[in-house]
Amino acid sequence: MCGLAVLLTWPGRRDSDAMTSVVRRMCESLRPRGPDGEGFWQDPLSGVCLGHRRLSIIDLDARASQPMVSGCGQFAIVYNGELYNYETLRQELIRRGVRLRTNSDTEVLLELFVRDGEAMLSRLRGMFAIAIWDAGRRRLFLARDPYGIKPLYYASTEDGLLVASQVRAIIASGKVDREGCPQGQASFWMLGSVAEPYTWFRAVRALPAGHFGYATARGGLAVQSFWNIGGSWNQLPDSASATPLCAARSVRQAVTRSVSAHMVADVPVGILLSGGVDSSCLAAVMQQVGTAACGITLQFAEFLGRPEDESARAAEVAGVYGIRHVIRRVDRAEFERDLPALLVAMDQPSIDGVNTWYATKAAAENGLKVVLSGVGADELFQGYSLFREVPGLVSAWRAVERIPGAAALAEWLGKRQSRRSGNPRWALLPRVAHDLRGAWFVRRSVFAPGELAQLLPRHLADADHCVDPIGWVAALAGPLAACPRLAVGQLESMAYLRNQLLRDSDWASMSHGVELRTPFVDAVLLRELQPLLAAFSGSRGKRYLAQTPVRPLPSCVWRRRKTGFCIPVEQWLGAMDANARASGGGLRGWARWVAASYDRSVSPCG
Repeated sequence: MCGLAVLLTWPGRRDSDAMTSVVRRMCESLRPRGPDGEGFWQDPLSGVCLGHRRLSIIDLDARASQPMVSGCGQFAIVYNGELYNYETLRQELIRRGVRLRTNSDTEVLLELFVRDGEAMLSRLRGMFAIAIWDAGRRRLFLARDPYGIKPLYYASTEDGLLVASQVRAIIASGKVDREGCPQGQASFWMLGSVAEPYTWFRAVRALPAGHFGYATARGGLAVQSFWNIGGSWNQLPDSASATPLCAARSVRQAVTRSVSAHMVADVPVGILLSGGVDSSCLAAVMQQVGTAACGITLQFAEFLGRPEDESARAAEVAGVYGIRHVIRRVDRAEFERDLPALLVAMDQPSIDGVNTWYATKAAAENGLKVVLSGVGADELFQGYSLFREVPGLVSAWRAVERIPGAAALAEWLGKRQSRRSGNPRWALLPRVAHDLRGAWFVRRSVFAPGELAQLLPRHLADADHCVDPIGWVAALAGPLAACPRLAVGQLESMAYLRNQLLRDSDWASMSHGVELRTPFVDAVLLRELQPLLAAFSGSRGKRYLAQTPVRPLPSCVWRRRKTGFCIPVEQWLGAMDANARASGGGLRGWARWVAASYDRSVSPCG
């Protein structure tokens, strides 16, 4: 795990010292992601410079550092992520006569590309953002994992193509204009995160999840998909059914394999332990296949004695499975001290991520470089209430539309609810609730499209950008599954999980030099469980997950009402800042505060 930076210069703009200077600035901004080392490599004649910050997790020896050059000398790689099946692929390379110099997954990835090119991508189990320079063809290969766990951004400038693990690294190059992107900023205001391929800035783009591409010094980056996870939701096999016994067994086997794969490391692996079904299941399976070094749980005085307090249940889970347990108390005073650093770490504005920032801060304090997280289980096993609520809303609305005069009444009720709640999104219902994408948008949205004119800078608000909720959500996820519940799973996985939970997990954990792994967010696991997705409706998916450990989960896990991974950030901010209270409070107030703080932090003098 680490951070990467690349500059591919255009002909006539090649200056060896200038190239190195730009990439060094980018790498310096990535220092928290890779505190264990820094490396650079360049080919001045071709105009390419690669930079890397390392977090040592597999093959801790310096020989495994990056940038790494292939045995044949034609290829050089910088790579961010982990290849969980690298040992199997490594043995395959050895049988093919490849002489490997390290025990790293980086070298396995590089030598696979030497032999198979982009065809290797479908065989990789892991999270990755890859940049490989091919000196023979003078082109740069870029690729990103199917879920989009690891980010990869690029920008075309007057000097050349910049590529990096974070938007801030590209901004730190000093070569990119900071003009805002209307689509990216609109998506933040509407859903609380910036939706790829857009970013907060017009000049910077994200390589889409599950895509690869080639760039040359003659200009242009042509990208194409190699793995679309939406297909697992909307193209179910004919045999998409199973008895409860077979389903439980299949889930147990697939989840156990995924957890085992995600524990591959040459350093101890911990867990973010909430005491809910997802993380408790992980803790139990970790102890079956290896050892969890430590469980980390957050505690807040504001939640003591309330369902949101996870510490007691997490402690019981840790005791049942023999895991060393740390309960980390966080209070408003610490939040106030940390807020400037937290906002600098936030690579793009988000209404989430503070919880993960503190959990991984605690992990780093306890000497952990790697932790597992239960993120993604609710999307895969359909655990959110909106898996029922969104299809139910669409069904009810379609029934209402058939009653004479009822539609007008519903429109009045939507406007009334908008006034009562202070959130105009409810006024959208008459226009969008007939479509599952529109209903999902209303359920997930923070601000309504009609509010963008007041939220965006004037020159961006006047720009031509899409604010039609149904069309906008359709662009995020593509054609949806015919089954409404599976369609919600597809939307949650390709919009909310990808653009918010995974991206927040990346910047929040890497700002502490901690690698966060997600066994439930795994393209191989999704492919293995695809035939069962239709069988996870209701609470069955979570029941199958809870049956995964050989040693059953403690009863306190089942008695717990689902609360999510909560943190009292809105209360803290309201107590700290009168302007935050005046801006509306809640997530809407937090969103306004984050956006304003982010803009200041990336300003030329920020």
